[in-house]
Amino acid sequence: MDWNAHHGDHFRGARCLVTGGAGFIGSHIIEALVSLGAEVVALDDLSGGEWNNLDGFDDSVRTVTGSILDTDTLADCTAGCRYVFHEAALGSVPESVEMPVQYNQVNTNGTVNVLEAARQAGVQRVIYAGSSSAYGDPPDDGPKLEDMPVLPRSPYAAAKLAGEHMMRAWSLSYGIDTAVTRYFNIFGPRQNANSSYAAVIAAFATALLNNQAPTIYGDGEQCRDFTYVHNAVQANLLAARCDKPLEGEVFNTACAYSISINELYEKIAAQLGRQDLRPTYAEARAGDVRMSTANINKANKTIGYEPLVDFDTGLNTTVEWYRKVLTGTPAG
Repeated sequence: MDWNAHHGDHFRGARCLVTGGAGFIGSHIIEALVSLGAEVVALDDLSGGEWNNLDGFDDSVRTVTGSILDTDTLADCTAGCRYVFHEAALGSVPESVEMPVQYNQVNTNGTVNVLEAARQAGVQRVIYAGSSSAYGDPPDDGPKLEDMPVLPRSPYAAAKLAGEHMMRAWSLSYGIDTAVTRYFNIFGPRQNANSSYAAVIAAFATALLNNQAPTIYGDGEQCRDFTYVHNAVQANLLAARCDKPLEGEVFNTACAYSISINELYEKIAAQLGRQDLRPTYAEARAGDVRMSTANINKANKTIGYEPLVDFDTGLNTTVEWYRKVLTGTPAG
């Protein structure tokens, strides 16, 4: 991705902190910032990421292994920053059902710590990774709008939503500007496929490449607005550089297009030539939502967001990345 074509010199020389910088989305944000000439600090406790995700551009990044629960480390990392991209979080709905206290501690209290460090450091804007899980399962299965009532169904969703409210509260109470990019099922290269809670694209690709039948939870007819990671990066950068106060506004970050989990399996299996490995079905998982599609009109109108990469292109790129990483044999 040629980020300079989209953002020019806006971030050149700007000091930026990316929490969760060794993780999937955080590392892609850092890669873009480095290419744009920013001065980047990456903070990560390595519970879900690894510094290898920064290979190839890490020479331009100050890496700090530490937690957003450590206020002294946050103060050090935030000093002199213009922007904070807050990506650090525990990120699994099923795991949050098993570990609700830990999820609240990291995702809620940790977010307050990030905001306080940013306020004390005089940061211009904090951009927060929200989650479409905030919408829950409303009666209307239509596209999700940011002004809809929020109906979280899991401790993860509730804690991420609390972070969104903190963004607005700190902005209105203390004058530090904030914005929320509410992610819809972000996927792409570097997404962890080794966890038992791996996101579905990573899990499907990994299973098929290991000659195993993937597992689908529920009947597979649940739909998701899968969003390639470069679209998430674009939303973050646009929110950061917006020339008017955002005051904690929420912006759906998606493609406004969804497919079922069954359709997703068929696409990945066809690309890998493993339609013979039919999925097995298991009981639906607690906290999962049925339908999830975004309306992105607000993000388009306010910060100029529109997807840079369509779903099929992103999926093909991602599956080929898993093929190369897991088997060492790219397509063709």
